[in-house]
Amino acid sequence: MAWMHSTLRKLEVCTMVTDTELRWPEKKELFGVRVSVTTCDEAVEAILQAARRHVSTVVSLHPVHGVVTASGDPALREATNTFELVVPDGQPVRWALNLLHRAGLRDRVAGAHLMWCLCRRAAEEGVPIYLYGSSAAVLESLQTNLRARFPRLSIAGAQSPPFRRLTPQEDQATVSRINASGAGIVFLGLGYPKQDYFALEHRHRVRAVMVCVGAVFDFHSGHKKRAPVWMQRCGLEWLYRLIQEPRRLWRRYLVTNTLFLAKLALALLSAPWRPKSAPRPAAPDPPSGMRQP
Repeated sequence: MAWMHSTLRKLEVCTMVTDTELRWPEKKELFGVRVSVTTCDEAVEAILQAARRHVSTVVSLHPVHGVVTASGDPALREATNTFELVVPDGQPVRWALNLLHRAGLRDRVAGAHLMWCLCRRAAEEGVPIYLYGSSAAVLESLQTNLRARFPRLSIAGAQSPPFRRLTPQEDQATVSRINASGAGIVFLGLGYPKQDYFALEHRHRVRAVMVCVGAVFDFHSGHKKRAPVWMQRCGLEWLYRLIQEPRRLWRRYLVTNTLFLAKLALALLSAPWRPKSAPRPAAPDPPSGMRQP
């Protein structure tokens, strides 16, 4: 991971230059990972501010799996803590912020809803987007659904990269293609943590906000179904996904969910009393048509 440490050293110098005028939501620590205390509306506003100016920034969505993985990997944790926005994409993460920091969050920032809201605002404000990741079939369906829902949305480009590390020539061609497209927001659907590493390595090279959305491409393309709303609200979306893909996901959820509960219990036992923050307003549920294209 020598390239990661080199990139992080460069960021210490560059970050102060690029986003000094932008305001990002405050962060609170969860098991060493700094998670943004924010709502979907606040996140959208912050992202659009940077996107209009083509400021190179990183937004990462962190459910339980992301928080636990980053907390146990020093290099990944260090990278994650440099990102401008690390949203609580998971009810248990929101609950932990409220329990440990009295954050007063009324809802999580669900990745699928965040991407939908960003696309709606991007269409209204004329901010082009770029789609990077997943398969060609998923990208084709995703673009069809996005254009049907948001006719004015400018999709500046879509690219399905190979399932390997890019060569230096391929990497430079990708950066040039994204920058030449004029996109203000680049959605990364490479899976966690690959997409976060990509965003870190390309920070200050890609002149746009990189939003790491993971499996959201599959949901909005119609290739995978989201959990029912009641399961999402109860923090059981992981169970719905496990039922759909038990062989691929059983180990992830068995390990990370158990570790999350253990870390939270230890943190609660050692946490000092903190004054309670005023509750934040809950984001309104998206219309049924927005939950699933």
